[in-house]
Amino acid sequence: MSEVEKKEETTPKVAAEEADAAKDPESEEPQAYFEPVVKLDEVEVTTGEEEEEVIFKQRSKAFCYRESLLDKGTGKKTWCERGVGDVRFLKHKEHQKVRMLMRQEKTHKILVNHLVESRTELTPNMGSDRAWVFSCYDFAEGVVETQVFALRFGNAENAQKFKEAHDAAKANNKKLEEGADAADTSAGDDAAKALESLDVEKEE
Repeated sequence: MSEVEKKEETTPKVAAEEADAAKDPESEEPQAYFEPVVKLDEVEVTTGEEEEEVIFKQRSKAFCYRESLLDKGTGKKTWCERGVGDVRFLKHKEHQKVRMLMRQEKTHKILVNHLVESRTELTPNMGSDRAWVFSCYDFAEGVVETQVFALRFGNAENAQKFKEAHDAAKANNKKLEEGADAADTSAGDDAAKALESLDVEKEE
């Protein structure tokens, strides 16, 4: 057999082997397996909202009346933007109290977090029909602080819906407060009656 004939005979075989390899990409991939050095345990993430139900939600922009970073320590306060997100009213499933919670929509950082008190009043911001200003004892920074917030909504209709939901939350919490006060008074009366019925033995 001549050299030319041998070359013609081997060429199709090589081409066929390359085609088979192309059809089976796994034959080219490494098959080694490495055990991870550090094993991470699965951690359950909780938000603190698991025992609450959302009774109102509306997108808004939050502002806080406080010292800016440049004016820190000077006592000069200005309106500082806190962020944009959904402001929500959350009702606890057990004790039924309602709080206001707002998170930054991208980072989920807490912007506003406080119990809706019956004394809190909403006032229009500079006469605007789509923004409300209010003061409260807020816990967004991890400690209770007196804060003045402004919430601005997309339109007057959404702002009015927020006010109605806020008024309903106030009424709910006020009713719970009055019920707790009545229970304390009743318990005090029962204790007083119990003391009156005791026979105190006088010392001679």
